[in-house]
Amino acid sequence: MSPPRYYASSSDAGNSRTGLYDLHVSKGAKMVPFGGYMMPVQYSDLGVGESHKWTREKASLFDVSHMVQYHFTGPGATAFLEKITPADLQALLPHQSTLSALLHPQTGGIVDDTIITRLGEDKFYVVTNAGCREKDSAFLNSNLDAWNNANQPRVDKTELKNQGLVALQGPLSADILQGVLAPSSEDIDLKSIHFGTSKFLTLRFASGETSQPVLASRGGYTGEDGFEISIAPEDTVAVTELLLSAAGPERLRLAGLGARDSLRLEAGMCLYGHDLDDSTTPVEGALAWIVAKSRRSAPRNEFNGAETILPQLVPVSKGGKGVSRRRVGLLVEGAPAREGAQIVDAEGNAIGIVTSGCPSPTLKKNIAMGYVKDGQHKSGTEVGVVVRGKTRKATVTKMPFVPSKYWKGGISPA
Repeated sequence: MSPPRYYASSSDAGNSRTGLYDLHVSKGAKMVPFGGYMMPVQYSDLGVGESHKWTREKASLFDVSHMVQYHFTGPGATAFLEKITPADLQALLPHQSTLSALLHPQTGGIVDDTIITRLGEDKFYVVTNAGCREKDSAFLNSNLDAWNNANQPRVDKTELKNQGLVALQGPLSADILQGVLAPSSEDIDLKSIHFGTSKFLTLRFASGETSQPVLASRGGYTGEDGFEISIAPEDTVAVTELLLSAAGPERLRLAGLGARDSLRLEAGMCLYGHDLDDSTTPVEGALAWIVAKSRRSAPRNEFNGAETILPQLVPVSKGGKGVSRRRVGLLVEGAPAREGAQIVDAEGNAIGIVTSGCPSPTLKKNIAMGYVKDGQHKSGTEVGVVVRGKTRKATVTKMPFVPSKYWKGGISPA
């Protein structure tokens, strides 16, 4: 299985390096530019397909330190973030997270998708995409300046520069992380940290010394159980090496962008710049659920783009505006459909376009994600996808393609 085609040449000119760059190279990584950074696409010990399977069966460790991490603090933090996103942040308890989106005013287009975690009454941890760093920074600064200049309750933004971020993903993740907790954290049963929640943990190195507290958030981009772990810059390499050595290569391997892409597509998750962009609203992107029910009516319905998004939530048949296109999942027969492939109806009329696609290592089928005209989006609808000039049969299907295994309590994920 080859890496997705958006991975460009291996030249590192103009690209930054995460704190784990030297470790990647020492472990036989093939480095490629991605999101303004040189990132590992795969390693010499496992092919992309093998790494994908390893993550589903055991555990993999992904470097995601290229992502941008922020703290938003101050008495106006909740209200400000609710102005630029459709999330109900008032309802978040400390250490609860939610997937959301930064939204353009008026149009409701998605500036970027984001994870927002409440750390305290007036403090939030926000993660955005590396490839949108400059655009997001300009958007956030502009909105923040307007907020503070309007004499609203003060909000401050701090970028956690050089902060490490690794994703421990797979069914063995909890056991691996539990095994490296320092005495001060050993009484924490990771089963109590459910999907969408987080905890500050201290880890124990082989020397007996301990790490600075890391923020372990249960979740990830693969559909598997796991944790995204935010690490102080000076501890990033040591914590990564600790996880690898404590787990051993029979349980945990490093994984790169190639496996991350096929895993996230099986999980039905979007890649910004491909499946979502500035012209796409949450409703068009099949993300209507991120518009919290409490934000759909007065007095809390004044968020960026609400005048566009809220009417889209109501079908035309019920007096709303609806949408003209929707994001869907596709099962494709024959050759795999890649980004840019045209989607057609039974008569051969163009009805949409593929935004992501690859062979599914788990299903042994070709899967894809794309946009089709409203009305053609229902599960079971038969369409065609044009691949290399030939129309291949495809069927609209529900996502995720592979059932997610998030830890929500009950039966142990292991």
